[in-house]
Amino acid sequence: MAKLGQLWKILTRQKSNDGVEDESKLARVLNLFDLTALGVGSTLGLAIYVLAGSVAYNTAGPAVTLSFLIAGIASAFAGICFAEFAARVPKAGSAYTYSYITVGEFVAFTIGWNLILEYVIGTASVASGLSRYIDSLMDNKMSHYFQNFLSINVGFLGRYPDFLAFAMVLLLTVLLSFGVKESSFLNNIFTSLNLLTISIVIIAGGIYADSNNWSLAPENVPGGFGKGGFMPFGFAGVMAGAAKCFYGFVGFDCIVTTGEEAINPRRNIPLAIVISLIIIFLSYFGVSTVLTMMLPYYKQNPHAPFPTAFESVNATAIKWIVTVGAVFALCASLLGAMFPMPRILYAMANDGVLFNKLSAVNNRTQTPLLATIVCGIFASVMALLFDVNQLIDMMSIGTLMAYTIVAICVVVLRYEDEFKSGRNDSGELLHVCASTLLRQSLNLGLYEYPNILSSAVTKIAMVLFAIICAIWCSLHKIFEVDSTPGLVLSSTTVTALVLIMISIAIQPVAKVELSFKVPLVPLVPCLSVFTNLYLMSLLDAYTWIRFLIWIALGYAIYFLYGVRNSKQKDNDLPVTIVRERRHHLGLEPDLKTYISNDRNVI
Repeated sequence: MAKLGQLWKILTRQKSNDGVEDESKLARVLNLFDLTALGVGSTLGLAIYVLAGSVAYNTAGPAVTLSFLIAGIASAFAGICFAEFAARVPKAGSAYTYSYITVGEFVAFTIGWNLILEYVIGTASVASGLSRYIDSLMDNKMSHYFQNFLSINVGFLGRYPDFLAFAMVLLLTVLLSFGVKESSFLNNIFTSLNLLTISIVIIAGGIYADSNNWSLAPENVPGGFGKGGFMPFGFAGVMAGAAKCFYGFVGFDCIVTTGEEAINPRRNIPLAIVISLIIIFLSYFGVSTVLTMMLPYYKQNPHAPFPTAFESVNATAIKWIVTVGAVFALCASLLGAMFPMPRILYAMANDGVLFNKLSAVNNRTQTPLLATIVCGIFASVMALLFDVNQLIDMMSIGTLMAYTIVAICVVVLRYEDEFKSGRNDSGELLHVCASTLLRQSLNLGLYEYPNILSSAVTKIAMVLFAIICAIWCSLHKIFEVDSTPGLVLSSTTVTALVLIMISIAIQPVAKVELSFKVPLVPLVPCLSVFTNLYLMSLLDAYTWIRFLIWIALGYAIYFLYGVRNSKQKDNDLPVTIVRERRHHLGLEPDLKTYISNDRNVI
């Protein structure tokens, strides 16, 4: 039991968030415009030119606009949770750092390891997409040549080595190694040109728009394409489209990884997240509106909708503007996909849970040079050899799990007992047991300030909320929603989740002033948790198997290296020593306040 207790203590040890950490070695050069452009550029990639058409074609029809609205709201839940955490923890590392501070080291390593996978696959897939797009402009001559002379006949690899994608990732690695400001400047150019292209598409598309394409009669619609009208595939089609459209919003979280390179991060990062999400939603909504009004949804080209739509109205000049704009979009998306990757490695190595050499910062460029080079080589090899289409869903697991952890952490911190004194408002010593937790779940003591009991109730409630959501997500595939078992399951689940949220909402809230706070807590974070878990449940079994293999490799590194080399391993000191150190630094009240509480360990 003693060894299990020690292991639990190691896995749950938390990183300090009291400002004692050393000043960042990275250059603080990114302003609000740079951060917003980074978020927009990494998100509005090829999806802005493809996703609307593919979802409208056989999933949602003209109601793809509603699908983007629902997906945008779901993304906003995650986005504002990230924004509050950025206001609390302006450090590099994104969800990794957030979970390290609030949940513990083991969960943080899991999240960080998943984010590395997400950004590696993201970089490789965008590079491959850009290579194929350029190849299509060359009438596929490059792919035909390599398939004839260097074909690969291995199932899980690509059909041929993609040397163009390999070279582009290496070139980007060199660019990122020169400095963050130079990289940001180039990203700003690509993103501005992309937004200009999108604006031209929306304006030109509006000229050729025909509102009758939103109200097609059923007899005018070919078989297999629904019943016409605005929602030809019904509400189920709108929701299925929203699940696909959600991934069009993935990428804004790269803003948070710049915490140590942003100017005034507590203000600029939350603002950049909110502004970028607004720009992204307006772009998707505008593009999907004009696209479905220009051309009936069943005539859309799911692979290249806009060139087809403009060609159908003889707008050849606009067609080529869209073609060139897609190249700029992919360049910005490629830069945005790779930019956060070395920052995650840097943050994890700096904490000692990954190899320390990866935390080295070049004195001249003020970038994590070795981490950037390692990431570039890893991503370039994947882009060269692998069939990235088989791995693309793995991006979703890391992203959605990160979103879920951040949403949970927002609730935990909002109701956290900062001082952990073990006493209530009146100074009485509290005891944690089943009866006191049950009493506190109703807040019968009417406490004004968080305490050890209210914090415990909040954590337990969030775990129960996530478990119930996961169970429903698993069972809803077995029972039809409109069947009797499905209705009973759904109504029971909703009742339980509402009661849990009410129990959390009546707990005392921490009085902490922040530049940005999530509104309607715990409702918004809980909705984010539910949405993310539901989308994760839609992923196939092979994706989960590949994910588990990656996780097993990461845990081997953590238990063989990270546990022994973590910088938090020496922080398990008697509380009086910790309080004394913090008191001398001006971070805590007088030491006698805590000695009187007779607490011996943290």
